[in-house]
Amino acid sequence: MRHVRLIGPEGDQRGIVETREALRMAREDELDLVLVGETAQPPVAKMLDYGKYRYELQQQEKEARKRTRQQEMKAIKFRVKIDDHDYETKVNHVRRFLKAGHKVKITIMFRGRERTHPELGRDILDRVARDVSELAVVEAAPNIAGMDMNMVLGPAKDLAKREQVPS
Repeated sequence: MRHVRLIGPEGDQRGIVETREALRMAREDELDLVLVGETAQPPVAKMLDYGKYRYELQQQEKEARKRTRQQEMKAIKFRVKIDDHDYETKVNHVRRFLKAGHKVKITIMFRGRERTHPELGRDILDRVARDVSELAVVEAAPNIAGMDMNMVLGPAKDLAKREQVPS
């Protein structure tokens, strides 16, 4: 590489200069010469403080990670014969998971002859969906898999918006 298109520390164009001259100019300003466009003709080099540049990139990545929400799949298991208090306790767990922004997989476990009455499991799943309808949307309708019946609830879109807006 004999020549490079040089960009100054404030983004100003310095023109096409010899590589050695660009290095000398960067050293005079106590900056580094970084190749930013290798494929261009001639290649593009920028004068900057490389340590500060790396630090700023790391800070931007850190901020981006903070803004992204990790969403997990939580699971709650119900039985066909469930007492009212146990039901309320489990529904409260579902509410807590949804408010935290997680998806919830609800499973109804059947034992023995309970399997012959899938409508009982479906009724429980429908009741859960009704009870948390202000927080959740049904992402996967109830379906039977072996001895279990599953349904997936996801947090409602407007809930996520409400929690981001400061009151």
